[in-house]
Amino acid sequence: MDNTTEGKWDSLPVKLNDGITQTLNELGFTHMTPVQSACIPLFMRNKDVAAEAVTGSGKTLAFVIPIIEILIKREDKLKKMQVGALIVTPTRELALQISEVMGQFLQKFPQFRQILLIGGSNPIEDVEKFKEQGANILIATPGRLEDMFRRKADGLDLALSVKFLEVLVLDEADRLLDMGFEASLNVILGYLPKQRRTGLFSATQTQELEKLVRAGLRNPVRITVKEKGVAASCTQKTPARLCNYYTICRAEDKFNSLVAFLRQHKHEKQLVFFSTCACVEYFGRALEALIKSVTIHCIHGKMKHKRNKIFSEFRRLKSGILVCTDVMARGIDIPEVHWVLQYDPPSCASAFVHRCGRTARIGNQGNATVFLLPMEESYVTFLSINQKCPLEQMAPVSDVVDVLPKVKALALADRAMFDRGMRAFVSTVQAYAKHECSLIFRVKDLDFVALARGFALLRMPRMPELKGKNFPDFIETSIDTDNIRYKDKQREKLRQKLLIELKVKREERAAAPKRHNDKNKAWSKQKNRKDRRRKTAAKRNRDEGSEMDDEDMKELLKDTRLLKRLKKGQISEEDFEKQVTAGPKSQRKTAAGPSEDLPSSAGEEDK
Repeated sequence: MDNTTEGKWDSLPVKLNDGITQTLNELGFTHMTPVQSACIPLFMRNKDVAAEAVTGSGKTLAFVIPIIEILIKREDKLKKMQVGALIVTPTRELALQISEVMGQFLQKFPQFRQILLIGGSNPIEDVEKFKEQGANILIATPGRLEDMFRRKADGLDLALSVKFLEVLVLDEADRLLDMGFEASLNVILGYLPKQRRTGLFSATQTQELEKLVRAGLRNPVRITVKEKGVAASCTQKTPARLCNYYTICRAEDKFNSLVAFLRQHKHEKQLVFFSTCACVEYFGRALEALIKSVTIHCIHGKMKHKRNKIFSEFRRLKSGILVCTDVMARGIDIPEVHWVLQYDPPSCASAFVHRCGRTARIGNQGNATVFLLPMEESYVTFLSINQKCPLEQMAPVSDVVDVLPKVKALALADRAMFDRGMRAFVSTVQAYAKHECSLIFRVKDLDFVALARGFALLRMPRMPELKGKNFPDFIETSIDTDNIRYKDKQREKLRQKLLIELKVKREERAAAPKRHNDKNKAWSKQKNRKDRRRKTAAKRNRDEGSEMDDEDMKELLKDTRLLKRLKKGQISEEDFEKQVTAGPKSQRKTAAGPSEDLPSSAGEEDK
């Protein structure tokens, strides 16, 4: 079926509640999308549903409406602590978004309460809120939900509450598995009643998702929503009204091009994706300093308490820039995003599709572009074949100016910025090494000097990938970077204290008598130490009831040394057999003498 509008709501084979119809009109949803027209009747007829549809196709309403309809028609009305519907989603931003939509519909149905269980808040507060207000609809991320099931000691018996469950929805189900929530999902499913309706909603199908379908759904109806005019064999995975571009630029010009592009589109709403949290921290701060009169927000997975507030604020903006990682790539509905810019290609090819899907949602027009290095251009062909995602080359960004000296000045003025730049560079190289398309994105092909220039680094960082390499073309700053101070006075005070402690430790280490390596000692002293070790080992064996005496132990040690020398080719098999079979006295006669044999033996033991 086509990913366009699919008729008005009253054309559904099942009649919707007047409260739902009224809310749809108030929100301006006059027509259904295909995924909505397909899923809603099936859900309401007690069918399990596995729906695959391109991102931005209206999947949220496809399960929110049936949930409310099912709970309304339930014979035994739900009590305060009885949960009738559970929606599990991979990220807190997506959970917040679903909660907002659900809240708009529940205004017409005050008999139902919803609760949001996500990370970034105190779990005890969630427990108390649930106990005090109750909830009939749970919207949760897997980690927090699993934690809530284990809060019986705090007075919350969630396992008892979900015994009344009617509907389970797993939104962005493939992402739930990609993010490593499989164990949590298994725990959660173990608490839920088997007699329920289950819906899996996703933009992509994977083998892992197919396993989940078989495990969690009973004879599901499979729904696949395709783009209009696209053959079934080559289903395009991005919205039809998305203009998808790529641009080629050198590593040292990449950030300059990004800044020029953002300056030229100041009055639009834009998402800029980076591969790592460290890059978001670094380049986000740099953009704040370089692009004036524009609201810039940063979001990444390591933010714990700020994410929800930042996400809500950006959604309300008419124009602005959101610098983010792939935590914002799935299911998030941000109104009127004009451009999605991918500064780094994602490590997973399917994430490329989801990033692009933050624009051109529900039939709207949108644009996306990815910045590629010259050696990465074959990634365009890969995406076209692997993800059915054709890209068109965009003309180079015009009016590009060199802003990197200003970024260097920021690092010189504040050690926090200097640290962020070093961490961003290291994290980028490491992410590059782990890229799914390892034939295209190869660390050995990276020009580290050009990359470091593009990051406006003051010096090359110390990291395993750069060990043993020289970079004569990279010009480090003449300033001693150890003298760069933090703008935050408390942080700088702590750093100075740590530097003093480190200096004292170095002085103490220098003053302490040096420990000599055995390999640098005279052979006779090494031999004495080894003799002591052997005597200790022999004594231990005797204490443990060993039947070997000192003489037997010596013979065994000699045989072991000879065997090592044979393996290394230092003696022939004939010499080995002769010395092993010979007695202690005859062995001394046939051996090469203490000046050759014994030192060599001692050396073997040392190795």
